[in-house]
Amino acid sequence: MNTASFHANADLRLPRYQLIRDDLVRRIANGEWTPEQALPTEADLCEAYVVSIGTLRKAIELLVAEGVVTRTQGKGTFVRRPRFDSSLFRFFRFKSADGQPVQPIGRVLKREIVKPNKAIRDALQMEPTEKSIHLSRVRLIDSKPVLREEIWLARPRFDALATLPLDDFGNLMYPLYERACRQIVASATETLTVEQANQEDAAALHVDVGSPVIMVNRVALDFAGTPIEWRTTRGAATGFQYQVEIR
Repeated sequence: MNTASFHANADLRLPRYQLIRDDLVRRIANGEWTPEQALPTEADLCEAYVVSIGTLRKAIELLVAEGVVTRTQGKGTFVRRPRFDSSLFRFFRFKSADGQPVQPIGRVLKREIVKPNKAIRDALQMEPTEKSIHLSRVRLIDSKPVLREEIWLARPRFDALATLPLDDFGNLMYPLYERACRQIVASATETLTVEQANQEDAAALHVDVGSPVIMVNRVALDFAGTPIEWRTTRGAATGFQYQVEIR
């Protein structure tokens, strides 16, 4: 692969290893290699990019440091599969009727195609005229709602979800994004605040208006660092318990 083969937006003033790193990230984000799939061998990549093994390894080392790929001695380099299944439960701890830890199931209550407000457009880097898929969802334990979620997705990336039957969404959204839309969440940023329950919170969570609720705003990013999901999760403060591991 010569210089002309890099993406049109590539800054050719960058070192060669950085150009290769950026190009590999772009190709991973575009689904050329999926999570847990191996990249081509170092020899094949060196031939494709017309670089030395040392230059290629510097590019791969950057991807490893950034958590995009993992390397297994004797097996190769693999696209990392991010794990978000329990991420919210750093903030909320839930138990079933018999006192055992449990993760709530998800249920989509409403779907609409609308123009998001400016804050969401800016977060998702959307044009003013673009429409998004808006999902209203609850998370339940023993049929009791414990979390209320509002999810916004740029429609072009997630058009398959515009017509998917609501019963087919399942409990976990990110595997659905990958399966139905080839969109992979690689990382996310979250902001946590405490607010008072509004009318929608009261109705969905069976709490009093004005009671404290924890709100977690999340912007999810793909491997290229492009924001692809805006999500707000709200739950009663009585279920809140922050946990972080420090080493």
